[in-house]
Amino acid sequence: MLDLAVMRATLAEAYDLAPSLTLAEEMRDIHARMDRVVPLPDFARHAPYIRAINRLKREKNAVILAHNYMTPEIYHGVADVVGDSLQLAIEATKVEAQVIVQCGVHFMAETSKILNPAKTVLIPDVEAGCSLAESITPEGIAQMRAQYPGAPVVSYVNTTAAVKAASDICCTSANAAQIVAAMPEDTVIMTPDQYLAQNVAKQVPSKRVVWWAGSCIVHEQYTAQDLREFRALHPETRIIAHPECPPDVVAESDFSGSTSGIIDYVTREHPSHAMLVTECSMASNIADALPDVDFVGPCNMCPYMKKITLEKILWSLHTGAEEVTVDPVIAAKARVAVERMIDLSRKIAK
Repeated sequence: MLDLAVMRATLAEAYDLAPSLTLAEEMRDIHARMDRVVPLPDFARHAPYIRAINRLKREKNAVILAHNYMTPEIYHGVADVVGDSLQLAIEATKVEAQVIVQCGVHFMAETSKILNPAKTVLIPDVEAGCSLAESITPEGIAQMRAQYPGAPVVSYVNTTAAVKAASDICCTSANAAQIVAAMPEDTVIMTPDQYLAQNVAKQVPSKRVVWWAGSCIVHEQYTAQDLREFRALHPETRIIAHPECPPDVVAESDFSGSTSGIIDYVTREHPSHAMLVTECSMASNIADALPDVDFVGPCNMCPYMKKITLEKILWSLHTGAEEVTVDPVIAAKARVAVERMIDLSRKIAK
């Protein structure tokens, strides 16, 4: 476990990290990317860390890959590449820097290491896990294969390297329906997200989709009744749900799509009011790019994503902690499943 007191004392000796309105003013170009959701006095606390991190990236030949659920000061302040799981997996194959700092959860860092075995992959907090990824094991995959002989296993990218290695192909919420539809077999096993699988089953009625009973602690909290009550009070608001939500929640929404799909939809449609039925930071990170959209309503926060902070990113770059490793045998098998997903996604996109 990370010793925060030691970390802070060490960083304080190496960097001037005191809040600075003067520095914040000097970094107006960066603050402009997030000024709708991060007031300048708050940015003054972040500015010293952002300056130090961006300098260290250049010195250490490092690149930061950040998921869309990162907080605005990370997403807009230090990230080199942002996106959902599929986008980050694809971009990880293009990275030229020797060091990858993964701002997301642990399975994402494993995926970057699987795709870049010769590079150093760091995660700022090794305890940034994922309840969904932890809900399935290779033994669970074996159990499903025994129950449905001959059915291919399509595993969500939100899984450990060991689970990917036991699967035939990976998917993300952005491409799950297309990948399931592309499987030649009539029955397809999806793990571990039961709600994503159920929503895909409705999109691909030609397939018999069976699933593992896992779910995301963020998206499973939403209910259809919540959405109906909200819509009754705010009928003009466009409700946009992630497909990890239960099917009845998706049915109550105006649009359902992956993280990148949600961003594309809001950018294209420009609704006057929108409620994103997903993780909290999504709306914050796209708010400045869409000033005419009023993002309203409740959201649920991922406690694992929020373990990644500017302070921990700086510590990771400063010390080289925490390095992510994957057993080469497991990595080789997992790479096949991930690369099949990427290759098929590219073919589908053409």
